[in-house]
Amino acid sequence: MTYYTKLAAGRQPVIVEALRTPFLKSGGLYAEFLHHELAAQPIKALLEKTGVEPEAIEILTVGQVVQELDTTNVAREAGLAAGLPSRIPAYSISMAGISPAVGFAHICDMIALGRMDVAIAGGSENFSEIPIRLNRNVRRRAVGLAQAKSAAERLKVAAGLRPGDLVPELPSSTDLTTGLTMGAACEVMAERFGVTREEADELAARSHQNAEKAWEAGNFSDDVFPTTNPKGETAERDNSFRGGTTLEKLAKLQPAFNGIITAGNASGLTDGATAQLLMSTSEAKRRKLQPLAQVVDYEFIGTNSLGSGMLLGPAMAIPTILTRNGLSIDDIAVFELHEAFAAQIIANQKALASKEFAISALGHKDAIGTIPVERLNLWGGSVALGNPFAGTGGRLLSTAARRLQESGERYALTATCAGGGLGAAILLSNPDF
Repeated sequence: MTYYTKLAAGRQPVIVEALRTPFLKSGGLYAEFLHHELAAQPIKALLEKTGVEPEAIEILTVGQVVQELDTTNVAREAGLAAGLPSRIPAYSISMAGISPAVGFAHICDMIALGRMDVAIAGGSENFSEIPIRLNRNVRRRAVGLAQAKSAAERLKVAAGLRPGDLVPELPSSTDLTTGLTMGAACEVMAERFGVTREEADELAARSHQNAEKAWEAGNFSDDVFPTTNPKGETAERDNSFRGGTTLEKLAKLQPAFNGIITAGNASGLTDGATAQLLMSTSEAKRRKLQPLAQVVDYEFIGTNSLGSGMLLGPAMAIPTILTRNGLSIDDIAVFELHEAFAAQIIANQKALASKEFAISALGHKDAIGTIPVERLNLWGGSVALGNPFAGTGGRLLSTAARRLQESGERYALTATCAGGGLGAAILLSNPDF
């Protein structure tokens, strides 16, 4: 059974437009933005490009991973900053790296059910504006000081502080349950599936080379818009991919986790924001707007092994969504997968090809096979373009939709892994079919 194949006439959810800011290395031009200000940029750009009036938006969602304390509901503040009327509701979602996909799926369901016709789903991450806190002992004693009734009580509370307690704590990518960083978790996966350093570097080189070619060919001209910060400084393109990247250059880099992962074959932390304008087919037709893609189905899943399969979300979500829709790897012309690490993509490819994995992890009779490299991340992946956590899912969707238009083929599929052993996949189809 598929989700969106037996809908009432005109209720098919479609992507009308999808835009993103350039993805920039953290600490750069976007450091001048507060988080909600950055998240507002693609929302404003969507309305300007499509001519859709702000009051027509019925709901806004924004995914985020690293939350800023002053804007715990960053979607609400971003919507207001983008010029949406205050009567339009907005909510934020945090589900690790698949956060934007969750909001996107929620809106698709609401459109399919007939609850609304026009909405925006976004995702944003600004590592230049991350919350930094003091350690737990300081936090607990700060509460004690506020509750103390006398000077003696306050002195007693303060006496428990140590100089080391005042060292700031930065947000970490360490998984709470396993104690593993995402890099360490990927190293475990790489060992489990026999991923080599050369394989990882080859994929990373291809990612950088594809990104460079895509920018030179103007492939991102329709979805990446110039973004100007409060100081009047403008970014026009991604700045984390490296031109002239070769396998030989990557081979010289030192491992980051005493394994095969290096700074060259891992995605970097970047700042960026994305947004998609979603409508029902009937509303898009009424407005004479040509959709980029129809949304066919989606899948969210948790991996069945956090210790050795933390980032295997795509290998679990892809077979599930394809099987449910009666499709195979060969039916998908466009694949856009999040490259948290080059080794992570290769491990997922090996899992997709493994009959043992298909049986033990998914309960399937056989493996679906690997994704052909000539269909995968042809405009570069996260290793080259960067990874603004909750911004990446929107990039996958916008690129997949535009690649689908370019190819003239029928189906595109996006998939991503996420911290905590989560995964997501979204199946798109060409509106011309």
